[in-house]
Amino acid sequence: MNLKIHVWRQKSREAEGGFVTYSADAISPDASFLEMLDVVNERLMEKGEESIHFEHDCREGICGSCGMMINGVAHGSRGNGLATCQLHMRHFKDGDEIWIEPWRARAFPVIKDLIVDRGGLDKIIQAGGYISVNTGSAPEANMLLVPKAVQERAMDAAACIQCGACVAQCPNGAAQLFTSAKVSHLGLLPQGQPERKERVLKMVAVMEEMFGSCTLYGECEAVCPKEISIDFIGRMNRDYLAASVTTAKKEKVET
Repeated sequence: MNLKIHVWRQKSREAEGGFVTYSADAISPDASFLEMLDVVNERLMEKGEESIHFEHDCREGICGSCGMMINGVAHGSRGNGLATCQLHMRHFKDGDEIWIEPWRARAFPVIKDLIVDRGGLDKIIQAGGYISVNTGSAPEANMLLVPKAVQERAMDAAACIQCGACVAQCPNGAAQLFTSAKVSHLGLLPQGQPERKERVLKMVAVMEEMFGSCTLYGECEAVCPKEISIDFIGRMNRDYLAASVTTAKKEKVET
């Protein structure tokens, strides 16, 4: 396959960026999208030019680090449930032009080329995406019964790989799908109940400081590589309202 790719190049956060056009010739249809970029980079380095910087790690759709906008779509695979590293060149046609950009969101400043700072997602996790209560030693697995439906629902939420595609694709730059997944996978399980109210209040507070507001466009669900449902957003909103009311009543009683 012979392709023309337009890649966003930006030396640093402060520098101005722009698209640079490259030829990606003799690319195997069986190559992954990242392998195609590897080939382009090898040819750039052979010519003494600086390679295209992009983030990656496992290349197995697990770590979530390889995200980028491809032809205006996060991961370039709307509806396919794929991360960028799992997108293969056979999804394109010989002679295609491909536009490659970093995540586009206010909360994700560009570090260099296609690499962005997704630290905002880490701050949401740090606010309450964990269980801190002292549970003692690990109990026998069968002592704590969890209904199968609850277990599967929690695992659906826990599948989130923190790639940030939902934020990048959202017209508002909202992080509700990510936050709701992290809130829900703990809030559904018995171990997460003691801190359930405190967790949702803290995580939503941090989210609202850094990200946009959700208006349920559904773009986040469409590009999520783990196909996480926007139903979790509704669940998070319900928990947030319940926690807010309970907290307000408690403060009123104490005063």
